[in-house]
Amino acid sequence: MIQRGRGRPAVLTVERIVDAAVEVLDAEGLDALTMRRLGSHLGVAAMSLYRHVPNRDALLAEIVNRLFAEAVTESRPGGPWPEALSGFAGAYRRMLLAHPHAVPLLATHPVDVELGLELLGGLLDRFDEGGVPRESALTAVQSVGVYVLGHALAQVGVPPGGEEPPPDTDQTFYDQWFDTGLRAMVSGFERIIGCDPSKPPLSV
Repeated sequence: MIQRGRGRPAVLTVERIVDAAVEVLDAEGLDALTMRRLGSHLGVAAMSLYRHVPNRDALLAEIVNRLFAEAVTESRPGGPWPEALSGFAGAYRRMLLAHPHAVPLLATHPVDVELGLELLGGLLDRFDEGGVPRESALTAVQSVGVYVLGHALAQVGVPPGGEEPPPDTDQTFYDQWFDTGLRAMVSGFERIIGCDPSKPPLSV
């Protein structure tokens, strides 16, 4: 927990607020993440948070962008686009499993479009180098991203009103399931869009 210094008010920034929000989210879940609870976690009055984030929805958007950036930064795309796409999927999944309470949030709150395109620039460059049209590349990346989110929901999601599931003891099952599905998706996109720049982009 972030504590305010003796006799000094906590110095708030958007970055510090988002850091603390992720801590509360990880420890207590999405429903517990209120502005009041976050202010308590930071040792400040909830009203002081509104100078930096206008409301809870804006805070959730900041969290989504932060966690997505965390995943993309880890992926470090290199090599041909199928390899880079698989690397992105793996990094995205690792981030989601590290923040299981955030999975429903990312599944229902889209990443800021401009930021997402900026973060995915390195991955999209691999498609460009392979002669894949940008529209087809975006379709492939978005489709794989949705697969990753759906698989993570199947693994760690809790139905509305449900109780927390017991810790999963069969991680190998989920890993094999994920890897098999991902290979099928990437191989399918290789067959559909291939490496021929003369092929038309996928229709979406």
